[in-house]
Amino acid sequence: MTGPERADGHSPDADTLAFLTRPGLTRLWAAARTRLERNGLQPAGSLRLEHLDAREREALSLLLARPLTAPTATIRLPDLDTRLRASAVGRGLAATLAELGPPLTDRRGARDAATAERTRLWSAAEATLAGTPLADQPWARRWLEEIRRSGTLTRPSSGPALTTVSQAIQTLATLFPGDGPDPTPATWGRGELATRTTGSAHGLDDGTPLARLVLRGIALARGVEFPTDAPGRRALWRRASVTPDEVSSTVLTYGLRPTGGTWQETTLCERADHHLETHLTLRELRTLRLRLPPRTRVHVCENPRVVEAAADAGCTAPLICTAGNATTVVLTLLDTLAAAGCVFAYHGDFDWAGIALANRVVGRYEAATPWRMTAADYEYLAARTQLQGAPHLPLTGTPVEACWDSELASAMEILGIALHEESALDLLVSDLE
Repeated sequence: MTGPERADGHSPDADTLAFLTRPGLTRLWAAARTRLERNGLQPAGSLRLEHLDAREREALSLLLARPLTAPTATIRLPDLDTRLRASAVGRGLAATLAELGPPLTDRRGARDAATAERTRLWSAAEATLAGTPLADQPWARRWLEEIRRSGTLTRPSSGPALTTVSQAIQTLATLFPGDGPDPTPATWGRGELATRTTGSAHGLDDGTPLARLVLRGIALARGVEFPTDAPGRRALWRRASVTPDEVSSTVLTYGLRPTGGTWQETTLCERADHHLETHLTLRELRTLRLRLPPRTRVHVCENPRVVEAAADAGCTAPLICTAGNATTVVLTLLDTLAAAGCVFAYHGDFDWAGIALANRVVGRYEAATPWRMTAADYEYLAARTQLQGAPHLPLTGTPVEACWDSELASAMEILGIALHEESALDLLVSDLE
C-alpha cells in the first residue's frame, strides 16, 4: 500500500497497517474522512459513534489507549491526530487516511476555488462588455445577468467558459455596433461572422454553446422569444442580418413535377422527365413554391438506394428520401407539400430506429400513411429473405411501438430480424412504376 511517507521516510509496517485496516475501525475512518474533507483537511471537532459492538470497542480502545465500554463514544479529532503521530503509525490523521485510501478531497478548498473562479469569470466578462458598444445597451446587461444566474457556463472550468462568453460578447458587439460608424457589411454570412469573432468558420454552428448565447442576445435585442426549433433559430439569425448556412444540407427528391411556370419549377419537371434525381437546399425551398396537383401521392423512403432504383426503372411517381433521420430540410419540404394538399406514403427500415422515424413522419402529417410497413409486410419479407439464404441482421436496441400497427413491434421482437429497405426494393419500385 502506498501513501504519504512518515517523517522517517517509511510507510507503516505490515503489522501497523493490519491493525489500521481491521473491521472494528472501519466506521471511525469513514466518519473521520467525511469530517476532514469538510474541514479543509484539518483535524478539528469531534465524532460521535453510536451502537458500537464489542469488536469496535476493542479496536478503538487499543487505538486510543483508553478503555471504551459504552455503546457510544465521542472522539476528538485533535486528540486522535496526536495519538496517531505518537503511535507506531507515526503520522497525523490526514496522512493516515490518505495511506488507507482513497485520496482525500479538500471539498471546502474546492468550493472556495470554484467561487473564486466564478468571480474571476464574471468580472472578466463585465470588463469585456464594458469595452464594447454593448455597454450602453440595457438588453446586453440583462443578457449577461441571465447567463450568470443560469449557471450554465460555470459548470465546466472557467477557461473555456470565459472564452465562450467573451466570444459571444464580441459577436453581439459586431452585430450591434451602436450609433457610431459601422465598417462591417450590412449582412453577414454565419460562417464569415464566426471566422471574424472566433477564428473558426464553425464557431457559430447550430447547437453550440456559443451559438445559443448569441441567439439569446439577439432575441433580447429584438424583443422576441427565444426559438425552440431550427427554423425559428434561422429566422432569428436573419433578424440580426446574419445569413445561416442553408446550402450544405439538402433533401433528395425524384419525380417532382410542379404546376407553376417559373424556371425553377420548369427545371424540376425537366429533370423528372429525364428520370434524374434533384437535391434541394433550404435556400431553394425558401424561394421555391412547390405547387403540385391536389391530393398528389408522394412516396417517402429512408434509403437513397430506393431513389436510385426508381430512376433506373424509369418510374414516374414523385419520391422524397429522408436519407436516414428526417432533418430540417427534409421536414421543410414535407411541410410545404403537406400545405399544398399532398398526401404521403412512407416506407423505411424494419429496425427500431426505422420505426421511430416512421412514427415521426406518420405522426406529423395527417395525410401520411405507412407504405408496405405492416406486420404482414415484415413477416413476408423476413420469410423471403430466409428462403433466399441471405444472412440475418440481428434486431437490437429498445423496442418501439408503431403508431399505425399495434402488431408490428411484437412480430419484430418474435423474429428478431432487422430488415433494411433494400430487402423490399423490387416491391417498392413496382409501386412507384
